[in-house]
Amino acid sequence: MRQAEHPAAERVLLHISDTHLRASTPMLFGHIDGAARLELALHAMEASHVRPDGIVFTGDLADLGEEDAYEMLRALVEPFAARLDAPVFWVMGNHDDRRSFRRTLLDDAVSDAYAPVDRVDELNGLRLITLDTSVPGHHHGELSRAQLDWLADQLAEPAPLGTLLAMHHPPVPSVLPLASTVELHDQRALAEVVRDTDVRAIIAGHLHYSTFATFAGIPVSVASSTCYAQDLTVPVGGTRPQDGSQAFNLIHVFDDTIVHSVVAVDAPHPLEHIEADEARRRLLDAGVAHGFSDARPLVSSGA
Repeated sequence: MRQAEHPAAERVLLHISDTHLRASTPMLFGHIDGAARLELALHAMEASHVRPDGIVFTGDLADLGEEDAYEMLRALVEPFAARLDAPVFWVMGNHDDRRSFRRTLLDDAVSDAYAPVDRVDELNGLRLITLDTSVPGHHHGELSRAQLDWLADQLAEPAPLGTLLAMHHPPVPSVLPLASTVELHDQRALAEVVRDTDVRAIIAGHLHYSTFATFAGIPVSVASSTCYAQDLTVPVGGTRPQDGSQAFNLIHVFDDTIVHSVVAVDAPHPLEHIEADEARRRLLDAGVAHGFSDARPLVSSGA
C-alpha cells in the first residue's frame, strides 16, 4: 500500500464573492436575480457533501447596501451554514454599507457604524484576518495607516497553521484595463506589512472573474461572482459582463501548501459520476491510502 503524496487537507473553506443581492429592485441588468443565483450556488455546494471549516464571503454582498438585502442574505446563508455546521465570515465590499452591514450581518449596533470592519478569527490553528478595503461613497479600495498598523500587530505572532488574509479589492493587476479605476490604492504599503509574515494566501473578489497571482511573495486567489461574471473573450480594452461563468472557490489548506479550486455554479452536463464508496474502492485497488477532511471548531474575536 502506498501513502498518497499529500494527506487530507487540514482545513477546507468555501470562498464566495460578489453576491450583489438587491431588495427593492432585485434584478441586475434587467433579469439577473442575485438571490436566486446565490441559492443555486448554495444548492450545488450542499449537494457535493463538502464539509467546510468555514465559509468566507469576500464583499459586495448587497448591491445597494440595503438592510433588507442583508436580511435576505442571512435568510439564505445561515440555514445552509447550520446544516454544514460551518461558521460564516463576512467581508465588506465597495457596494456594501458599513452601518447596515454591522447592524444586520454582525448584530452590532454598538460599534462605530462607519469604522472599517476588520476582524481576526481562528479556525483551530488557522488564522483568518478580514480587512475592510472599502471607501464609503467610492468604488476603489484603500487601507488606512491605522488599519495597516493593526494588521502588523496581528501578524507579529505567527499562528500554528499560518494566516489567510481575506479582503474585497485584490492587490493584483487586472487583465481588464478599466478595472484600474476601482483598484486597491497604495498596494506597496500593504506589501510592506505582509511580506515575510505567516500569511500563506490572500483571497479576494471584486473583479467578477477567477484569477491568480502573487503579491509580496504571497499567493493571491480571486473568486468570481455568484451573480454575474466578466467575459474575458471581450475585445482587448473593453469589458462585457455576462450571465454565465458564475463560480465560487474551494480552499484546501494542507501542511505545506494551499490549493484554490474554481467551481462552476451551473455545470448541467456530467459525463460520469463515481460515488465516494467506489472512489475509495478504486484507491484501495490501486494501493493508495488517502484520507478525507472534516469540519473543526472556531474561536473568534473582533478588531
